[in-house]
Amino acid sequence: MPPKRTREHLSRQVNEATSSAFAPEFLAKRSQNHLDELERSNYSLSASVNVDEHDDEPTTGKYSTKGPTKKKSTMNVRSALLYRKNLSALIEESGIASLPPSVPTYLTAVASPPKYPPRLICSDEQAIDAHLLMLYEVSKFLVLRANLSIPSVYAAPPTGDLRWRAPQTPADNSSVVQLANTQPLPCFQAPTGEASTNPLGALSKRASAPGSPTEDCLFLNVYFPGDTIPVEPLPTLVWIHGGGYIMGGADTFTGSDLMREANNEILLVIIQYRLGLFGFLAGSEVKEDGDLNAGLLDQDFALRWVQTHILQFGGDPSKVTIWGESAGAGSVLQHIVAQDGRTSPQLFRGAITSSTFLPSQYMFNDSVPELLYSEVVSQAQCTTANDSLACLRTVDAGTLGTINSDINAGGFFGTFLFVPVVDGTFITKRPTEVLKQGTVNGKALLSITNANEGTIFVNQTAPITNVSLYASTLFPKLGSQAEIAAQLYANLGTPLQQDDLVMGESIFICPTYYLLNSFPDSGWKGEFAVPPATHGADVVYYFTSQGTPGFNNTDFLAAFQAAFMSFVISQDPNDKLSPTITPSWNIYSQGNTEMIFNKTVDDQPDVNVNSTDNDLLERCNFWNTVGALTGQ
Repeated sequence: MPPKRTREHLSRQVNEATSSAFAPEFLAKRSQNHLDELERSNYSLSASVNVDEHDDEPTTGKYSTKGPTKKKSTMNVRSALLYRKNLSALIEESGIASLPPSVPTYLTAVASPPKYPPRLICSDEQAIDAHLLMLYEVSKFLVLRANLSIPSVYAAPPTGDLRWRAPQTPADNSSVVQLANTQPLPCFQAPTGEASTNPLGALSKRASAPGSPTEDCLFLNVYFPGDTIPVEPLPTLVWIHGGGYIMGGADTFTGSDLMREANNEILLVIIQYRLGLFGFLAGSEVKEDGDLNAGLLDQDFALRWVQTHILQFGGDPSKVTIWGESAGAGSVLQHIVAQDGRTSPQLFRGAITSSTFLPSQYMFNDSVPELLYSEVVSQAQCTTANDSLACLRTVDAGTLGTINSDINAGGFFGTFLFVPVVDGTFITKRPTEVLKQGTVNGKALLSITNANEGTIFVNQTAPITNVSLYASTLFPKLGSQAEIAAQLYANLGTPLQQDDLVMGESIFICPTYYLLNSFPDSGWKGEFAVPPATHGADVVYYFTSQGTPGFNNTDFLAAFQAAFMSFVISQDPNDKLSPTITPSWNIYSQGNTEMIFNKTVDDQPDVNVNSTDNDLLERCNFWNTVGALTGQ
């Protein structure tokens, strides 16, 4: 049950918070004055939450006929920030940086008859009201943050008949009480493949599903500078999480990390999207009475939300950069090639990929996605239904979550089964085909890969030592081309090391070079080589709150992070160069050069420009020529 939100209740919280050991007594009066000032300006709680003054509970039916009617707020976010700047002076005067985590901060939006469970912001007006109430809470609790974050719903819950359909605009009459210092629940998750045979060889394998997921997960978090007011709208970065399209969420990432690295010169949006079978169930039935690639459509919908709303938060919709890691980087690739590279209006100007993930991307009605669809129908006991998809839409979400987990665990070791497909509408062709056409979305690209991308996706204890067999297991349609692949890798270490390279190059590294070739005038390439340089090893160097980087050198971190933040701000990684550490980045097409980020044996930064290995490019050319067989 949400906490009661009457003015009397809030006033009591003001007094309790400000009279605690964490605040001088005089601040209680000062805070109360700010509360009164908000009300005198018609930005009272009643302007954000429909409360019956004769009852402590917010109304849950129609707008109360006894209580106050909602006053339309005329304050925009920019003027709210001005108020906040004045407020920061009060906080600075008090000498208080923040209250302990036990003091709650709430965001609320307009209350009205809810069609769906409690939501958050779904319109500019609600965004403004929620922002104002957050400021109200800041004044009340004297919480000062380096960066503020507003969690926001961008689409209606994709439940029931909305399963496997394109995201829908959330109902205007949604209501919410959302903790501002908590993250939205994740979408349903699943484990990676664990089978030792082909990707579909052990679909009956059982696995336990992660806890606390939900279908109602289409939220995004907006981060903006906590104590600066943009004179001009700021460049905006949209982060798309990875996880093989089956796991991950916004709660993994602390947005203030990137804000700090950018010196508060950007706005940041972190999105969630449907995963696993909830986001990527394919097949003819879904094509006929649903929408394929629902997870990608969620991302597209979120990007359109940014275009519509980000100006309200001080962001510039014409200066959006999308950035993802692993499947997030794969998602960036999908948006670059979406609608044949002719998305209108353009949703971003720049793109960053960290470990571009491009697994087999079959046609929606290929035998592999059809087999997966049939397996879902069978495990959901919908086989005898006249309309199997309609039946699936009635199945309990928890049951589908278990099926999702079980099927994914049955995939070949290190692979992911529910991934994007060629749907003929949003993704019209295989990504490599669109890239070869030369027409893409976006104007600039910065890509980085790790030196040892494949290692964690190959069974290191029980490997397939026949490299041809490994390649044909990874790509079941490869046929005789698997032997050619084995020959290309024959002299590159042990069979296990060759497997590592086949996985890493075919699915992560080579797709990055395909992408770069589509940005001949504004594409830059980097490689993260700090040992062990495995897949994902670079993430903690961006999001330092996730842990201590293995090479925790201040100069290295500053140089590494500056390249990405510079690109977000100006679309050029050179603008915030650390000249004593980092040489100038060259456009990749001008000599096939890339920036190598490494360290010396005595733990000093080692950042240098190097030419891409010609043998690697030859192997990538092979994988590109067999794209019709690998599904890439």
